[in-house]
Amino acid sequence: MQVVLDKDVKIKKAGQPVHGRVAEPVYAFDKLVVPVGSEVVGTITELEGVSGGRRTLDALNAEFTPARKVQIEFNELKLVDGRTIPISTSVTPGSGQVIQFITAAGAEKKKGVKGAATDKADQAKQQAKQEWDNAMKEVHRPGKIERIKKYAVSQLPVHPQYINAGTVYFAELENPLDFGIEPLTAETAASINSPPPPGSSVRVRLTTELSSATAKKGQDVEAVLSQPLLDGPKLILPQGSRLKGTVVQVQPARSLSRNGQLRMVFHDLLLPDGVEEKVETSLEGVQAGKGQDVKLDAEGGAEANTPKTRYLATGVSVMLALASAHTDADARPGDVGGSTGARAAGGIGGFKLVGMAMGVFIHSQPLGMAMGAYGASMSVYSHFIARGQELVFPRNTAMQIAIGTRPTPAPGVQ
Repeated sequence: MQVVLDKDVKIKKAGQPVHGRVAEPVYAFDKLVVPVGSEVVGTITELEGVSGGRRTLDALNAEFTPARKVQIEFNELKLVDGRTIPISTSVTPGSGQVIQFITAAGAEKKKGVKGAATDKADQAKQQAKQEWDNAMKEVHRPGKIERIKKYAVSQLPVHPQYINAGTVYFAELENPLDFGIEPLTAETAASINSPPPPGSSVRVRLTTELSSATAKKGQDVEAVLSQPLLDGPKLILPQGSRLKGTVVQVQPARSLSRNGQLRMVFHDLLLPDGVEEKVETSLEGVQAGKGQDVKLDAEGGAEANTPKTRYLATGVSVMLALASAHTDADARPGDVGGSTGARAAGGIGGFKLVGMAMGVFIHSQPLGMAMGAYGASMSVYSHFIARGQELVFPRNTAMQIAIGTRPTPAPGVQ
């Protein structure tokens, strides 16, 4: 289950309750069993410690309450019809982010049947994104004033830690849930594995964790249909069908802020009864953490995208460094705070509040200039010279896959 926290959680201690809602519908074969919006209750089970080295570096940056990793489990499911079901779950490593649903860039439109199929695929992408946006409407995010206050508090040397509303956890059931049984009719059985209509797409969960840092070209990758594929009332593919494929292109993150890239292709469809056939697919949409800022191209390739805010952050650091070069001789008569402000500016660029305090109370212009130069150089290095960001898809990441059966070659044709 994908569980989204519906309000901010101020972390206090282990055993503290958390509350969320199901963000993606849960199906069994062709039946909806857990609708979007169902309530989920859990607890914080552990607050991991912070290493001494990290505490020291954070303290130099005026951060005396460094963020601790939080372990969560969910133990109660409340369905929209009022039923309460005890559950036992384990949270997938790598989940616990505020995520968004990214769709691939649109392909060039064509006329005729292919053009109609393209239109249908585009509609499916937009519907998937709209469904995700509708699920996020259950989240009670703080207003603008509250967000400003929260940000201001987070800049203090000592501040509380929060789990933000909208954070999504992938919770795997450790024991199956019983929703009853229903016979498979002959009509439904006959419709299964009919050729998908042109422009069809399926919703899947990735069962293989992927990272541009560790993935290899040719590596096997697998996903499972999280929702059935229907053609009107006709069942084409049930939930639980599997897609098997390979990684066809991978590029780890490199220096000069070049980000990681991944491209995968699913080529085999395995039905729950064991029947397997060849298919043609392409990645049309994917969930990704907002911090990754992932983009998909028209062919389904994925790449971590560097946010444009790096230019603003680096510009501010450079301006602070330049301000720190303002000396006592540059100040006008009577401008007592001129050089002090310059040293403080350099301190902010270097080590935030600790650096600012040193700049104010230690009357050394070279110190302010050195700290300002350090801050500017570190900003330039981290945003433009250092290794870029790896592309990571945790296990159970939701994806939208365009799917079609592969034509059977004529006899004698390879």
